[in-house]
Amino acid sequence: MWGGRWPAAIATAALLLTVGCNRGRFPDVPAGYREFAYVTNGSSNTVSVLDLVYLREDRTLQVGTNPTGVAVNPKRNEVYVVNTGTASGAGSVSVIDTSANRVVATIPVHRLPYFIDVDAAGGRAYVANSGSNTVSVIDLDQRREVGVVGTGEQPGLARISPDMRTLVVTNRGSGSAWVYGVEPYAAAEGRMGGIASLPGSLIAKPKPVARAGAGELPRLRAAFSGCPGATDAVIVQDSLKAFVACSGGHQVMAISLAAAPDSWAAKQSAAALGDHLLTLLDVGETPVQLALKPDGGEIFCANFGSDSFSEIEVTTDQVGETYTIGSKPVYGVVSEDNGRLWVSNFGTDSINIWNIDDGQMGGSVHTGHAPDALAFSVDEHLLLAADSRSGDVSVIRTADRNGPTLFTILPAGGSPNAIAVKAMRARP
Repeated sequence: MWGGRWPAAIATAALLLTVGCNRGRFPDVPAGYREFAYVTNGSSNTVSVLDLVYLREDRTLQVGTNPTGVAVNPKRNEVYVVNTGTASGAGSVSVIDTSANRVVATIPVHRLPYFIDVDAAGGRAYVANSGSNTVSVIDLDQRREVGVVGTGEQPGLARISPDMRTLVVTNRGSGSAWVYGVEPYAAAEGRMGGIASLPGSLIAKPKPVARAGAGELPRLRAAFSGCPGATDAVIVQDSLKAFVACSGGHQVMAISLAAAPDSWAAKQSAAALGDHLLTLLDVGETPVQLALKPDGGEIFCANFGSDSFSEIEVTTDQVGETYTIGSKPVYGVVSEDNGRLWVSNFGTDSINIWNIDDGQMGGSVHTGHAPDALAFSVDEHLLLAADSRSGDVSVIRTADRNGPTLFTILPAGGSPNAIAVKAMRARP
């Protein structure tokens, strides 16, 4: 009768009986503080909303067909869900108001979108449309598409840089990475409603910059081939380098990104004003995901095909070491203190913890079936894993008395594949 979800139901009931409104050994939070995880369920056409204060399922939201990617707005109380749709139809983006946890708008895009990224000002979003060979530019104030730019074949990801000047698009079908110049955009202050990452901190408003009108679309600056199956990409904090996982082979592409004309780097060398290929780094087989340390010094590459991860030095553009990990590592996240790497092993229903400083395994935690995407709670006392084949989310205490432990499993929908976390304070 319960199918495969009865363990999650029993675990959740036991948790509520023992914890209830008393958070027990969990960190205290301010009055009115709320924190939710939003989990896209691809085969259920839903988003599961999980309450991370009381560790329970809050509600299930109906969205579009085959929801995949999800992103949080850093400046207002909104989350965006990419609805990939079907091969013959157009996709869309569902807008969730996180203060009420309801869908408030649906924005049409194009065929087979998978990923969405939001700029640091919270005003623009970029959606790669794999089936249309385009990227949609979305105005989040107006909640509409304001432009479309062409890409290579089957773009999977469009990543906006921290300084909002550069957009990197990975083209899986053509094995390439394209780099676009972007005019930064400031979100309207009247609609900002989010809080900074930790309870008790102040809201940081974006610096005033010129708005980009509908005609000021990303412009192609450079295109780099030779990256078969280009998938994930990261851009370092100073916005001067990008790294792209070439999942059809065994390499990561390193790209130097153009500096701003008035920047220190540009004044030191005219060559800094252009984008250029730095190198192709040999890692393990089928590199699928890149995790950047918060301090920006290293990138960890999950090598799905060789049961390993590779450590990449950002400054020198070199691979330090490649380490054996669990079966089919698919996703990694690094703790805010830069000390631990957490890796989900799709093939062994587990998460491994790697101690970065001493280069040693720090333990392993059992999860549901086929863990994929990972996300920390805001204060990192919890790690969430989307268990793609058991339809649930494993909740791991990152610092229990006996080390990291599986605390509970919360129900989700069919084929959960992405997680985003948003924290808020209730308005008076």
